[in-house]
Amino acid sequence: MDANTGLFKMKKFVSDASTVFNRAVQFTEEKLGSAEKTELDAHFENLLQRADKTKAWTEKILKQTESVLQPNPNIRMEDFVYEKLDKKKRDRVNHHEVLGHVLVDGGNDFGPGTTYGNALVKCGQAQLRIGNAEREFIQTTSNNFLQPLHNFLEGDMKTIQKEKKILETKRLDLDASKNRLRKAKSTSQPQEENPVRFHLAEADLRVAQAEFDRQAEITKLLLEGVSSAHAHHLRCLNDFIEAQLTYYAQCQNYISELQQQLGSYSHTSGVGNNSSNSSGAGISSGIPSSVPLQPSAPPQINVIAATPNIEKKQARVLYDYDAADSSELTLLADELITVYKTPGLDPDWLMAERGPQKGKVPTTYLEVLE
Repeated sequence: MDANTGLFKMKKFVSDASTVFNRAVQFTEEKLGSAEKTELDAHFENLLQRADKTKAWTEKILKQTESVLQPNPNIRMEDFVYEKLDKKKRDRVNHHEVLGHVLVDGGNDFGPGTTYGNALVKCGQAQLRIGNAEREFIQTTSNNFLQPLHNFLEGDMKTIQKEKKILETKRLDLDASKNRLRKAKSTSQPQEENPVRFHLAEADLRVAQAEFDRQAEITKLLLEGVSSAHAHHLRCLNDFIEAQLTYYAQCQNYISELQQQLGSYSHTSGVGNNSSNSSGAGISSGIPSSVPLQPSAPPQINVIAATPNIEKKQARVLYDYDAADSSELTLLADELITVYKTPGLDPDWLMAERGPQKGKVPTTYLEVLE
């Protein structure tokens, strides 16, 4: 039993070695132009070219999109290594978030009660919101655009490449069988005197032709499936553009709101300067010196009774805040406090209560709960 098994393995090894040798000979002779080659039909060749172009351009689109989402090549390489090791990528802070934290810290250092400090805090918060929007955009693009392209290259396209290689080997076997039959027919010995060699060549050709036709059909079906891949990639491309549209719209909205807030600071500052510079001299300059000034009537004072009803609301503290003086209230992040507006208080501040403690706090540190 062992001897028969060993003999069978030996015959199979010799047969495989002979097949590989024949393929090598056929390939070499084709390159030298001394052997004929079976040509595929024009439709099949077009399918092959389309698959090759799809593979090449999908790889380029994938690479360049990754460069847009993460311009740093070192970080991209690090993420690639983590992916190969099946480890979770590190959660990094993006540039907008870093800038946002710096601006908020700078505003806190100058004091949120000052115009400049309050502006820095609001700018920082806008940058943090943009950073969060960028993080969501990258995640959406990765899931809905990059991952499908990557799966196509690693799945369908690798299968197509594998079947193409098998088809090429079957084509070499077919052409090698044709050459052997051609040599058997052209030998000086008549077919009647050498029937074994002739019939073996014919049998090998029939087998090689059947295997080639079967493999060609399999490969053709896979190549025609590239049309479905294009349709899927088009849907993914639409998702990518929608994600971009959402991201840029969010950024525009955040910056527009910030611009309005900063504009209010400039307007307030300008009014103060104009009022201080236009007192007295600016008014009298438009009146001729020959006209005597008439005494103005005493100002009319309207007494308005204060409304005792003050609307109080709950607010959640977003960041820690250290009181600058006794009129302010120190805050701790995530705590709940009671806030309300009081007459004469700056619009960027609210009065806050926490138990027996009371003091004013900046609105930029709060999320008022309805």
